Amino acid sequence: MSVNKAHIQSFFMELQDQICTSLEKIDTKAVFKQDLWNREGGGGGRTRIIQNGHVFEKGGVNFSAVHGILPENIKHALKIEASDFFATGISIVIHPQNPFVPIIHMNTRYFEVGENTYWFGGGIDLTPHYVIKQDAQFFHKSLQKVCDEFKQDAYGAFKQWADEYFYIKHRKETRGVGGIFFDRLSANTKHTKQDVFEFVKLVGQAFVPIYSELVKRNKDTPFGKNQKDWQYLRRGRYVEFNLVYDKGTKFGLDTSGRIESILMSLPSTAKWFYDFKPQPNSKEAQTLNLLKKEVDWVGI
Repeated sequence: MSVNKAHIQSFFMELQDQICTSLEKIDTKAVFKQDLWNREGGGGGRTRIIQNGHVFEKGGVNFSAVHGILPENIKHALKIEASDFFATGISIVIHPQNPFVPIIHMNTRYFEVGENTYWFGGGIDLTPHYVIKQDAQFFHKSLQKVCDEFKQDAYGAFKQWADEYFYIKHRKETRGVGGIFFDRLSANTKHTKQDVFEFVKLVGQAFVPIYSELVKRNKDTPFGKNQKDWQYLRRGRYVEFNLVYDKGTKFGLDTSGRIESILMSLPSTAKWFYDFKPQPNSKEAQTLNLLKKEVDWVGI
């Protein structure tokens, strides 16, 4: 069976349904609110938001399939000549209630322009407020297993890509413990378009088993005001990255995307404390010391 944009769009819609159902079961209280929207230039999507639950303070699982004419600045940035484009994908960001449950982000997407140019992109990364080494190891080992299904050297390359991408340059720290990131994957001499699509499907299907395990480990961990303040500060770093560096945010804004859907990644509450410095040897200081590139989380 040939892989076309209709097949890919259908998979992303089904994946959105599966993930939303699973997250509602994990939370046990909150349910997703859905907004259907149309893009003026062509296409639309389904924005689904969960808020004020037992486990999740705010989260979004968004699907979109849009098409139209690319703005000249996007064509220049992507280094392509054709103007007619189609883009579809799913984007997830979850902000939990408990500071010991990590923020998680996943994005899988497909982009097609003209008659002969296409690629897949995406990834999944983890942003703990408190870095727990065993959790980071579990997360990365799970992603390594997914990547090994595609090709043996994929995990190392995609992890390095994530380390570089999810880096807050003005803070000189990574956003979290990284994960995998990839872009412009298309057919080559070793992999067909179907092969690449199967890999993207594996990444998307890995989300629920990975995050449900991390939630189960940490959702009942006791915390107090100091831990919440630290969570709010780390959320502030998350906001800084998404508004300053995130390519998906920039693409959405530059193509007249739906603003509420684009900014669904932002938390309900974040804080900025002037010149904050954690106590030496505290859990907060230990976390900051681990927000670096090139950490071997699998072997730590």
